[in-house]
Amino acid sequence: MTTAVDTSVLIAIAKDEPSAEEWVDLLAEAHNDGDLVICDVVAAEYFALLMNEGKFRESLAALGISFSATELASAQVAGSIFKQYRREGGPREHLVPDFLIGAHAQTQANRIAAIDRGYLRGYFPRLQVLKPK
Repeated sequence: MTTAVDTSVLIAIAKDEPSAEEWVDLLAEAHNDGDLVICDVVAAEYFALLMNEGKFRESLAALGISFSATELASAQVAGSIFKQYRREGGPREHLVPDFLIGAHAQTQANRIAAIDRGYLRGYFPRLQVLKPK
């Protein structure tokens, strides 16, 4: 079972937010079931927060997270769903990168660990979203 990890989770952990320990525990449980991965967008967003290659690589390794490049099929899914979102009047609150993360998780993983602000469940209904209990 492959679990994609969203930037929101990595930020919560890196900033030691109140939910950080719960996220670390959830990722450890998910890692027991299989691989933990991040896509290109998550890697870029997370690196932008840390701005330190050593910390970036060390923190991913400590959590057992590896890199999974976004495949063309995932990008096509993201583009289709984003177009639907905009056609339905979706605000510019969510941009293509949000949909790339969701599409990557849906097509290249089995589930995603994320702080869902509604768009994941709304536009990726088959995607299982993990969150602390």
